[in-house]
Amino acid sequence: MNLQGVMRSWGKAVVAQFHYRILLLSLMPFLASLVLWGLAMWWGMQGLIDFVQALFVKHDGFKTAGDILSMTGMLAFKTVIVPLIAMWILLPLMVITSLLAIGLMAMPVINRHVSSRDYPQLEQRKGGSFFGSVWHSFSSFLIFLVLWLLSLPLVLIPPVHFIIQPLLWGWLTYRVMVYDALAEHADADERKSLTRLHRKPLLMIGTITGVLGAAPTLLWLGGAMSVVFFPFFAGLAIWLYVLVFIFTGLWFQYYCMAALQQHRATTTV
Repeated sequence: MNLQGVMRSWGKAVVAQFHYRILLLSLMPFLASLVLWGLAMWWGMQGLIDFVQALFVKHDGFKTAGDILSMTGMLAFKTVIVPLIAMWILLPLMVITSLLAIGLMAMPVINRHVSSRDYPQLEQRKGGSFFGSVWHSFSSFLIFLVLWLLSLPLVLIPPVHFIIQPLLWGWLTYRVMVYDALAEHADADERKSLTRLHRKPLLMIGTITGVLGAAPTLLWLGGAMSVVFFPFFAGLAIWLYVLVFIFTGLWFQYYCMAALQQHRATTTV
């Protein structure tokens, strides 16, 4: 595993994160996601809560949830279990909108920023496309969504939940970011080769950033307070998601560009 390359690209990503262009860049996907989710929650939040409430009543969910929460010492959450579950259902949708916003708005800028400063001589072979990025992100999210829904009951078991979350995030970010990071400079064959040859370090980067990506979910553990201040917490969570995704994009971009440069130097010898 190329640990040296992982650490070198991490250091460069940390420095680049505080560049004024990158800081300004975080505003565009944040505002886009915030407007989208502000309208969505105004229009459909109460309907989602009513839907979850009806399911709980129909399937005696309050008794089951009460028994589980009692065993885990979190019985106080029973009074707000329905809105909390509704908020947890919205989380993966917030994730994909933030991720798509980063992929469509931020990654091209990140690519130009990194390539012009560190890899100006690296040939652009344009093996990816706008629609390819959208499809790759969407198909990856569908798989992520299925796994997310299957893991939703684990919310009631925090230790297990906080292990599963970073793994899911790691896989999703790895799938999406590698495509976007190599779309401009690598051709399709190079992208497939690099994904295969560097799978372990790329998964490591994805998992580490998955831990960072799981941090905004802590906002939903405030019980009744997280329900009352849901619009504020939602906006804060979206902003944190955007910052994490931008740092993730920078880390993947630096690693992938270095790997591509080394790959071409090796294959042309």
